[in-house]
Amino acid sequence: MTKKQDQTASFMVRFNQRIFEENGESKLQWRGKISHIQDGDEKRFSDFNDALLFMQQKLGELTEEATKHQTTEEQESILKKSYSMWKTIRDFGPKVIRDTLKDPKKQFIHLQDELQDKISTFSEEISEKVQIDQWRNASRSDFNKIQSQIESLSSEITKLVTKVDAIKKK
Repeated sequence: MTKKQDQTASFMVRFNQRIFEENGESKLQWRGKISHIQDGDEKRFSDFNDALLFMQQKLGELTEEATKHQTTEEQESILKKSYSMWKTIRDFGPKVIRDTLKDPKKQFIHLQDELQDKISTFSEEISEKVQIDQWRNASRSDFNKIQSQIESLSSEITKLVTKVDAIKKK
């Protein structure tokens, strides 16, 4: 088996929280910006699905570029394997987001610890943890909005899985 050059895609996601009053009621809005490190492209979003679509687009471009000299069958096989990551996001992503909303500090620490473990298995060192002293829990309306977005995202991922399964059957 011939070793191929590894392809890397890195993303940086920043979130900004905006708390304001509207009609005498406190409101919260999350906005963000996602950057593709390798080419510098950026996308601002207020709906996290837009950030996920941006990542999906960049990863798709990377896979297409890496497989452009292969047969159609080989390309389909590689794309099928590539989509398995999105299946994982569909299966585990909503739980991670819900857990984060319920107890953000605990989930943040858990994710940091998990990332440190993964990185150390590749013999790399990670900088010290960022200390988070104060967190404000999300409101019920925030939770409901994000839950709705998660359901919408899950539906889109299910459609992708159906397409991948159709490719498998060919």
